[in-house]
Amino acid sequence: MSSTLTPLVITGLSVTYRDRTVLQGVDLVAPPGRRIALVGENGSGKSTLLRAVAGLLPASARVGGSVEAPADLVLLGQEPPFGDDATVEEVLAMTLRPLREAVADVERLSARLDDPAVAEEYAARLDYAVTHDAWQADHRAELAAEQLGLRGLLRERDRRVGTLSGGQRTRLALATIMTRRPEALLLDEPTNHLDDAALDLLAEFLRGLPGVVLLASHDRVFLDDVATDLVDLEPGELGTDGQGGRRFGGGWTAYAEARAAARRRWEERYAAEQEELDRLRAAATVGTGAVAHGRGPRDNDKFIHAFKGARVDSTLARRKRDAQRRLEEAEARQVRKPPPVLRFSGELTRGAAAGRVVQARDLEVAGRLRLDRLDVDAGEHLLVTGPNGAGKSTLLGVLSGRLAPTSGSVDVRARRVAELTQDPVFDDLAATPARVYREAVGEELAEERPLRALGLLHPRDLSRPVGALSVGQRRRLALAVAVATGPDLLLLDEPTNHLSLALAGELEEAVAAAPGAVVVASHDRWLRRRWAGEELRLSPAAAV
Repeated sequence: MSSTLTPLVITGLSVTYRDRTVLQGVDLVAPPGRRIALVGENGSGKSTLLRAVAGLLPASARVGGSVEAPADLVLLGQEPPFGDDATVEEVLAMTLRPLREAVADVERLSARLDDPAVAEEYAARLDYAVTHDAWQADHRAELAAEQLGLRGLLRERDRRVGTLSGGQRTRLALATIMTRRPEALLLDEPTNHLDDAALDLLAEFLRGLPGVVLLASHDRVFLDDVATDLVDLEPGELGTDGQGGRRFGGGWTAYAEARAAARRRWEERYAAEQEELDRLRAAATVGTGAVAHGRGPRDNDKFIHAFKGARVDSTLARRKRDAQRRLEEAEARQVRKPPPVLRFSGELTRGAAAGRVVQARDLEVAGRLRLDRLDVDAGEHLLVTGPNGAGKSTLLGVLSGRLAPTSGSVDVRARRVAELTQDPVFDDLAATPARVYREAVGEELAEERPLRALGLLHPRDLSRPVGALSVGQRRRLALAVAVATGPDLLLLDEPTNHLSLALAGELEEAVAAAPGAVVVASHDRWLRRRWAGEELRLSPAAAV
């Protein structure tokens, strides 16, 4: 490891927009060699934090605090960092340029090492070249592309990025970072669109990267395999350590247990403090009506009665002052009330009459899907798996009627079919989620099954523009629209993509309990390992 690798240091980071504060007082130190994962509910600021570190926030954001990051930093966001008009060749050349320049500089400067100024520059460029293994960059680029299943693209280097599938674009972006090997790597949902082989390759690459890795991911298996630390952007009042800390050493499985325990401690402490506050409030309001209770004073003891009454008044007053002081101190240090946990409370499907809801024979979509036979019965749960390019999304599109097959027959007999696509599109980004939901499902159904009651969006987000929502929040809205009608056949394409880890688990439980037919296409290894229904594995219809 190079001695010049530097940590990423975030101090008091706050990000505020005109209508909301996204991040408040975030502190984080990420040393080289650590792979830190950001977790939290959709909209908690994971993508915002990554963009803030990369210096890519919009001008409308008000930013407080400071970020000290390595100069050699790359952000791979949820959309690849190159335009649709760029060719594959231009993307590879852009990636290789700084590495080739470093090798050329080392060779050029090596002949002038007798000059102290040149020697210093030479040492810096040599250190960069060694850290990034620059001499092997061209070979590494071809190897990464081949390992990621992009061999065909290496033969079509004049192909425009805009013509690539989502999986190809993601894998091309990963090939660039595996070639570049930056000192600080920021990843926003890097596992989307990746099959098992690509996921294993990415995990191996990250574990061997000497610099800083900061990532946000919904992939629970990936977090267990890769993360050395988790940072929760919504750690709760007591945090994970009982002291309000955000950071946890380890992967998702261990953290899920620790976070649940932290929530229980918070709820128990809040309940105990409320009991103590009730007792102190009662003590602070005690009156003096019990002085010499039961009889009036006789003539010969009026003085004694008055004297003792005054002492009782004084004692009670002192006790009230002490109780009031303790009450004020307890109120000042009490923890806030644990907010209700956002939980999915809807029913994914409704029951359907017995019988077959899907029947397909000799189905083909040219270049994308081939399937000899598919039968899905009412109430059946089917998981569709396969590598990138096998046609999982295409199959769901055909079953929903969104895509037409090239040949073969498809008979969908379900009365109501709903589909959650990977990238839902909302035409009016200025509309609120409440309005989008109402227009999509109709006024009557929106009243019968309110968006608020589904537990997919926080009440504070129902009146915000859809365009201001995070990618995960938009998928939550699309899921709400899909399940509102109570479909007999529900088609879910990568349903856990972009969703918070908590909601992903709740959605899996809801799928298992759904009385209607559900077809799920997913690469999510956590979901697949726990799947109890039928499974259909597709093979690519054509080479990628």
